[in-house]
Amino acid sequence: MIISSIETFASEYVTLVRVRTDDGDEGWGQVSPYNADITAEIVHRQVAAHVIGMDANDIGAVTQIVLDREHKFQGTYLYRALCGVDTALWDIRGKRAGKSVHRLLGGEGSEFPVYASSMKREITPQQEAERMLALREAFGYRAFKFRIARECGHDVDQWPGRSEEIVKTMRETLGDEVSLLVDANSGYTPKKAIEIGHMLADYGVSHFEEPCPYWELDWTREVTEALDIDVTGGEQDNNMIVWKQMIDSHAVDIVQPDICYMGGITRTLQVAEYAGQAGIPCTLHSANLSLVTLFSAHFMAAIENAGKYVEYSIEGSDYYPWQEMIFSPALEIRNGNVLIPDKPGWGIEIEPEWIAVSDYRISYNGSRF
Repeated sequence: MIISSIETFASEYVTLVRVRTDDGDEGWGQVSPYNADITAEIVHRQVAAHVIGMDANDIGAVTQIVLDREHKFQGTYLYRALCGVDTALWDIRGKRAGKSVHRLLGGEGSEFPVYASSMKREITPQQEAERMLALREAFGYRAFKFRIARECGHDVDQWPGRSEEIVKTMRETLGDEVSLLVDANSGYTPKKAIEIGHMLADYGVSHFEEPCPYWELDWTREVTEALDIDVTGGEQDNNMIVWKQMIDSHAVDIVQPDICYMGGITRTLQVAEYAGQAGIPCTLHSANLSLVTLFSAHFMAAIENAGKYVEYSIEGSDYYPWQEMIFSPALEIRNGNVLIPDKPGWGIEIEPEWIAVSDYRISYNGSRF
């Protein structure tokens, strides 16, 4: 089963990848969102150029040859591009085995708990709490994540007092029976993060994500050691050396790799396994409803050290218009759980209308068109 062609269907925000083999198999994957049209170029120049003609069964070798041949260019775009091919190959593997990817990986269930994940900072605390309350009534969410601090904020809040106000408002509105999670998006120095962390603990917040600039591992570790609540991070990271440093030093209580940033399922499994050996749970980052959340649901339902939830964005077409109508059936939330497609591979079909308006390219036999 030889990889015979790699196609990209690109837009600025989303690029889908189709891999075909000489046996007539085909699988669908996705590069990481944002600047996805740029990433499509990397797929053809720096991924397809090396892997066409390789055995589609040997996904590990496909990953390794790309990283070896492109050892001078191991930046984020390479991993984002590699993810498109890796996830397409996992789709093929599942289809050939007649199993969904999560069952192929050893998962047994058909659903997994999610947390409702807000991406908004400009929203007022009362507005955020009210929409979360409505979502709980509609879909049965039992866990909610919202934003505090200012993104890369250098200890400055989105507006003065917002973080303290939103934590208090969310707890009072949603009650004590739900789990609350917050994301600071690299917002604080250690001193400020620890101060905020104690306030979070007072309100029973259980998850404090990326409190310090993610590249400052020592800062994050300082916060983790000072607080009793879970400090989490890792969504931005793709370098295995950094991951080993993070895990070996217990810089975080929960690791949060992003499948699309990491380069696909294969490398993310390596992170989850290494974290599991250290007794650290893995809760993936999946901040939009493109294929990344589908990938994450399959993944989380299968790994032994899965955290409590899959991240599930509550933002619709007003916030992410580009995530609409990519695949069917759409993911469904029922009683606070995401239902995992159980058909072979990813268990979905790509929408022809989306394909029709994308920019198309193909690589095969060393040629790009």
